[in-house]
Amino acid sequence: MALAKGKRRKARLVLNSPQQKVYEYAMLLIGCLIISISFNVFLNPNQVASGGVSGLSTIIQQTLGWQPALTQWGLNIPLFLLGLWLLDRSYSLKAVVGSIVLPLCVMLTSHLPTLTHNILLATIYGGMVLGLGIGIVFRGRGSTGGFSISSQILHKYSGLSLGVSVAVFDGMVILLAGIFFGPEKALYALIGLFVTTKTIDIVQVGLNTSKVAYIISNDPEKLREAILHDLDRGLTQLNGAGGYTGDARLVLMVVVSQSEVSKLKALVQSIDPQAFIILSNANEVLGEGFKRAV
Repeated sequence: MALAKGKRRKARLVLNSPQQKVYEYAMLLIGCLIISISFNVFLNPNQVASGGVSGLSTIIQQTLGWQPALTQWGLNIPLFLLGLWLLDRSYSLKAVVGSIVLPLCVMLTSHLPTLTHNILLATIYGGMVLGLGIGIVFRGRGSTGGFSISSQILHKYSGLSLGVSVAVFDGMVILLAGIFFGPEKALYALIGLFVTTKTIDIVQVGLNTSKVAYIISNDPEKLREAILHDLDRGLTQLNGAGGYTGDARLVLMVVVSQSEVSKLKALVQSIDPQAFIILSNANEVLGEGFKRAV
């Protein structure tokens, strides 16, 4: 998209540079610590097993008395080796680090006190904190191993979509929670899984939703000048054609913040009251004038 003013800035971190690697491993470590805190102060004490190896370790602790960190190590490392063999590709060092560091963080934070014994509060806040930790790991392009590897194996050899494959393993854990802890705990686990998923999305794309506008006008050149200089936003010109007449038309595409939507509409109406405007949400916009990519 063309820029209205100013020069492009250099990226703060260069891909695969030492600084980028430090940033990614820092995000992985911070994310693992946050995940372990959620597990020990909210989810595990209240028997909320909302999927994943961590949820399975909760069930095993309550039934067999095994420490969750040991269970997670016992599952993560073989799953990593299995994925290395069956998926026929080299996993990044970060996947190894995540598989080892997360159970270590769970062990180191196991002494933290339980913040609430209200299972609904534990489910909601535990899911939020868990989603925050996983989202931070994902932003660092990292992985904590576990059932994400199993899901990829199932996806490759069964033909199921990756989303369905992930749901299969999370569903199995929640089903086991229903068997060992009762149906009510399984329902809470489903709530926790939903909250975690939504929180991951928020961490990944943020809360600030921008708008993308497509404008079809009889005076596109005047509108283009006004958007560039009065609104101070870049835009892109798309070649289109009228569906009824077949006449060539220019479509102006511009991305604006929420606060600029009213100004854009007023600007377009003042120049061409007959202009056709389509507005839709853009969950994440990276680039000049918006959020900068790391």
